[in-house]
Amino acid sequence: MTNGTITDASAQTEARTAPRRWARRGLVVGAIAAPLALGAIGLSLAQNGQPGSLTPVAPVAVSALTPSGAIAAKGEVAEIFGNKFVIQDGTGRALVETGREGEDGKLVDKGETVTVQGRFEHGFLHARIVTRADGRQVVLGPAGGPPRGSLDWARDKVGLGQEPDLPALKAAVEKAGYGDVRVTGRGPRHLEVAAKGPDGQERLLHVGFDGQIRERPIL
Repeated sequence: MTNGTITDASAQTEARTAPRRWARRGLVVGAIAAPLALGAIGLSLAQNGQPGSLTPVAPVAVSALTPSGAIAAKGEVAEIFGNKFVIQDGTGRALVETGREGEDGKLVDKGETVTVQGRFEHGFLHARIVTRADGRQVVLGPAGGPPRGSLDWARDKVGLGQEPDLPALKAAVEKAGYGDVRVTGRGPRHLEVAAKGPDGQERLLHVGFDGQIRERPIL
């Protein structure tokens, strides 16, 4: 009888505590899954959505492309070679490099008129934004912001990340003597900026959210 009583009591205790354990497990799983789901949505929007804080640049003739951290050209897609394609207009041809996103050769269509904005150096236009013939914009390269998996990245995904004051930062860059300020990317706590120095030459700048400016080597 004693053993039977103990067994019955244990079974009753188990029956009462099991739902609580499963409830706790459900809360834990939910707590983990929610940020992951939010992160996935945020990352998807960043990769497939809008150029965000990137400064739009008016296109120039292909023959007018010069070394720059932020420049654009418009032309017809003449040839496609994997993640590279050639655009041409009435003034010349330029080779565009698209990185991993264009490796399947399906980013643009041959004969399509596109506008490509990015960095031009060593004879290549490294695409950052490709505007298709129908007006759709494809943002290439990192989505911007903190590195994926970092604490800053996690804060960004749930809306708690530090947001740069773009007008204030642009004003600080101009006050430091730079002109033609163009935002080309974003890091965890800084902006990547192309600008013209006091001598009129192209500069690449690392601009911290705190307003500190560090000049990078000239292209």
